[in-house]
Amino acid sequence: MSQTQRSLANQLLARLGEVRTNWTLDEVRELFALPFADLLFHAQRVHRANFDPNEVQVSTLLSIKTGACPEDCAYCSQSIRFETGLKSEPLLDLEEVLAKARIARANGATRFCMGAAYRSPKPKQLAQIAAMIKEVRALGMETCATLGMLTPEQALELKDAGLDYYNHNLDTSESHYGKVITTRTYQDRLDTLQAVRDAGINVCCGGILGLGEDESDRAKLLHTLATLPQHPESVPINQLVQVPGTPLYGAEKPKPLDFVRVIAVARLLMPASYVRLSAGRSDMSDETQALCFLAGANSIFYGEKLLTTENPTEHHDLGLFEQLGIRAEKHIRGVGGQRMRLADSG
Repeated sequence: MSQTQRSLANQLLARLGEVRTNWTLDEVRELFALPFADLLFHAQRVHRANFDPNEVQVSTLLSIKTGACPEDCAYCSQSIRFETGLKSEPLLDLEEVLAKARIARANGATRFCMGAAYRSPKPKQLAQIAAMIKEVRALGMETCATLGMLTPEQALELKDAGLDYYNHNLDTSESHYGKVITTRTYQDRLDTLQAVRDAGINVCCGGILGLGEDESDRAKLLHTLATLPQHPESVPINQLVQVPGTPLYGAEKPKPLDFVRVIAVARLLMPASYVRLSAGRSDMSDETQALCFLAGANSIFYGEKLLTTENPTEHHDLGLFEQLGIRAEKHIRGVGGQRMRLADSG
């Protein structure tokens, strides 16, 4: 490394911890290239500057409408285009959703996420989901929804219902995206994110590892997220849960340390965001998950199902938390970052 290169590298390291949206792709690649121990050291110090390192935000994700999605996402069990053996189910009724939310709250979840397999919700469907959001929010929980593409008007309707977070992942880099999905564009996803942001709803946006991408694609994905006008408040990093019948079944899985590296770089690029260790934990060892927490992950999905795929049991997660000295976060953060104590009744 030349003296000039060393000077530039030192300048980059000195700025870690700043909340910036002007990252260059070369800077992101430099972070990926750091020795593993150095990367985790910087990720942990940045994490400690913004969060309690032994506290993890716990979310529960419920499929409120399952299957028959018209999209062709090559990883998804719910696409009508693939034979995965999944039975299609209609939108759940309000009381069933509320019963699940009460159980999630009793089990320590502070955020309740509702997912529906839509390309974009219709007016009647959105009205029914808005009612669910109002009632779950009345339980004292944060609310999150993932319903496909939204118009600005639909985002405002969800905001009026009290929605705290909207999840809409970019999945992968723009250059790799067309190899995974053809029924909606990358710009469609960015437009939905902008509609959500303009409505004043917190953004939950991340990606999936194991879609046939390379490290360059992972760097580009994180660069896109970190250069949005405002960082997503929540950044889920998923490992593909392979489903028989989908085109990506049998794809090469990311190496555990490569997955940890993505978590660490996400933490450095978006210091004040929650970084969620999301789908795919059932295929991870406790040691890999521990490294992810060390690298700055501070949010998980809790419960035996994530929409239609497996997740570690609650008993296993509690045991892992106990081994690591981790506790579930007892506060929720509203729009603007205000911390509020989780309601104990309702």
